[in-house]
Amino acid sequence: MDMPIDMQHQQMGYDRTATMFTPEGHLLQVEYAEKTVRLGSASIGMRCKDGIFILADKRIEDKLIVKESASKIYEIDSHIICSVAGIVSDARVLIDKIQVLSQQHRMTYDTEIEPELVIKEISSLKQQFTQYGGARPFGVSMMILGMQDGKGKVYVSDVTGNYFEYYANAIGENDSKLKEKLREKYKKDLTLKQGIKLAVEIFKEIKDDKFDLDKFEVAYIENEEQKIKRLEGKEILELK
Repeated sequence: MDMPIDMQHQQMGYDRTATMFTPEGHLLQVEYAEKTVRLGSASIGMRCKDGIFILADKRIEDKLIVKESASKIYEIDSHIICSVAGIVSDARVLIDKIQVLSQQHRMTYDTEIEPELVIKEISSLKQQFTQYGGARPFGVSMMILGMQDGKGKVYVSDVTGNYFEYYANAIGENDSKLKEKLREKYKKDLTLKQGIKLAVEIFKEIKDDKFDLDKFEVAYIENEEQKIKRLEGKEILELK
């Protein structure tokens, strides 16, 4: 009787290190980390004609937690925001790094850092942890949105260190279903108000009876003002 492939991998030790390829060409520790990401709380990021936004599920179940302390959307610079899915403590290390990078860029060049330089720095560091022994991959995906030359940019970096620019994307729990809905309903001429409403409707459709708007937050940047603004709960649908 043939042994299942996953058991063969375990016996041969292919899943014990991030640097050993299986005969099928997989890095199993990286794939395990990707599964961890899909257990994390979800968020949707979108580029609209008048700005950019992230809608994130804070997924707070414990009533003893102070809601304001459990934000899932982080400010990297005055023109860049970020959401994460996966191991938040892993993400905190990466966020600290790019916050410092952004401030160093301001001090050195007296100008705002480009969002792509931020996502490239994150992705390069993630890639290193899939290549060198003695360390595990970062168990987190990051979605970074920022303004560049008056236009919004949306980037997502996965566990492997790959990144791409998107019009809209989703990370975390049920990401494949969320992205499928985005492919069906997203339009480039959506306003911020319309885009946020669409993202809320998609979450509501996917989560069904588990949906609770009070557990969501949104951060957005308008093309004209280029200032980060935040809304939570019922306020989200009151955006003017």
